[in-house]
Amino acid sequence: MPRTVAAADLAGDGDWWRPFTQVEDVAIMHVDLTANVTNEKTAWNWLDDSERRRWERFLHEGARRQYVLCRASLRSLLCDALNCSNDELGFESAKHGKPFATVKGQPTSFGFNVSHSGAHGLIALASSGRVGVDVEEFAQQRNLELLIEGTFGPNEQAELAALSGNRKLRLFFTLWTIKEALSKAHGWGLSLDVSRFEVPENLRQGEMHGSFQLSDLGDFSDADDTWHVSNIGTDKFAAAMVREET
Repeated sequence: MPRTVAAADLAGDGDWWRPFTQVEDVAIMHVDLTANVTNEKTAWNWLDDSERRRWERFLHEGARRQYVLCRASLRSLLCDALNCSNDELGFESAKHGKPFATVKGQPTSFGFNVSHSGAHGLIALASSGRVGVDVEEFAQQRNLELLIEGTFGPNEQAELAALSGNRKLRLFFTLWTIKEALSKAHGWGLSLDVSRFEVPENLRQGEMHGSFQLSDLGDFSDADDTWHVSNIGTDKFAAAMVREET
C-alpha cells in the first residue's frame, strides 16, 4: 500500500535530487539537471526499454539529460513510496495522456507530476488524488505580449500591462506556472484553453496559497471541484503546485 508522502523521507539514494518543500501531504522534490556524466549514466540504468527508446529520440543533449534524470528520479521515488521494485513499476496513460503508475500491472491511486526547465526539475508526489506541478526558469520572452494576449484573462492582462521589466516578467511566469500546473493536475493537456479562467486575485497580488473552482467551464464534468494552489517559486525560477481537494 502507498505510504503517506513526506519529502524528508523520500530523499532516496540519488545524487541529483533532494527534498524541496512540503505542502500539506504533497511532497515536492527538486532535481538538479546540470550536466553530470556519472549521474546520467546511473539514471539511464533505471529506465526500461521503452523509456530508453524515447531517450534516444531526443535530438538535443539537454533534452536527453532532462528526461533521463527526471525519469530516473521519479522511478526511484515511486518505488520507495509504493514499496515495489523498479521491475514491478510501470506507467500507463489515462484520457488526454495523463500518466499513472502501476505495480505488477495493477493501477495505483498515487498521484505524481513532473516538470523541468533549464537546470531545474520538480516532482510532486501525493499519496492519492490528482496533482500538478510546473516550473519555469526566469528568462526573457521574445513574444511576451502575444503570450499574454493568448494566455490570460482581462484582469490578468490589465495587471500585467501596469508593470514593466522584471516585475512584469515575474508576474507573467507566476500566473503561467499556476495555469500550467492546474492543466497538468486535471489531465486536460492542450484541450484546455487557459485564457478562459483567471488565477484568483489573492494569488495575483502575491499570496502564496489559494483555491478556486472552474465553474465557468461547464463543458468539463468536474468544473465544480476545488483546486488548491501553492506558489512555490524561488529567486531562480517560478513554480506552482496544484492539488485537487480530496
